[in-house]
Amino acid sequence: MIAPLASDAPHRDRLIAILRADPLLSTALERARALALPDWLLVSGAIYQTVWNVLTGRPSGHGLKDVDLVFHDAADLSFEAEDREIRRAAAAFADFAVPVELRNQARVHLWFEERFGAPYAPLGSSAEGLTRYASVCHAVGVRLRDDDGVDVFAPFGLDDVFALRVRPNKALDNAATHAAKAARMQALWPELTVEPW
Repeated sequence: MIAPLASDAPHRDRLIAILRADPLLSTALERARALALPDWLLVSGAIYQTVWNVLTGRPSGHGLKDVDLVFHDAADLSFEAEDREIRRAAAAFADFAVPVELRNQARVHLWFEERFGAPYAPLGSSAEGLTRYASVCHAVGVRLRDDDGVDVFAPFGLDDVFALRVRPNKALDNAATHAAKAARMQALWPELTVEPW
C-alpha cells in the first residue's frame, strides 16, 4: 500500500495551494469526493499540467484535454459495475469544462494486455497504479478528504513536476507512450526538459 506523501513538504504544500486556487481542479476534487467512490484519486495530467500552467504563467486549463479520475473496487470486477460508476460520474460532471475519464484500477489487468500487448499484474490500490505510469511526472494523484484536507500520492516525489521535467518510468515497457505524451506536452509547454527513454 502506498501512503500519502509525507516528505517533500514544500512541494506538497505548494501543489495543494495550486490545486485549491485553480477553479477547475478545486471543483473537480469536490465533485469527485461527492461521488464517494472507493479509494478514489484524481490523477496525472490535470495535476501536473495545472502546476506547469502556474509555473509558466499560462491560464487555468491550458493544455488540459481531460481529467482522469480513478478508483479501486475489487468487490465487483465486471464491466457493468464499472460502467455504472462511469455513468454516475458523467452525470456529476455533465457541465464540466473538460471531459472526465473514470476507470476502476482493480480491472486494469483484465484488459491491459489485449490493448497494449504486455501483461499487467493486478493492482492493490489506486495509488499503486501510479508506480506504472509512463513518465515520473505523471505519477501523482490527489484526494480531497471529508475534512477538506488533501492527500497527495506521488511515489517518485514531486521534484520532476516542479522542475518541468519529463523523465521515463521504466516499470513497464512504455517507451511509445512516454514519447508520444512528452511530444504533446513539449509542444504545449516548450520550457519542459524531456529525457528520452
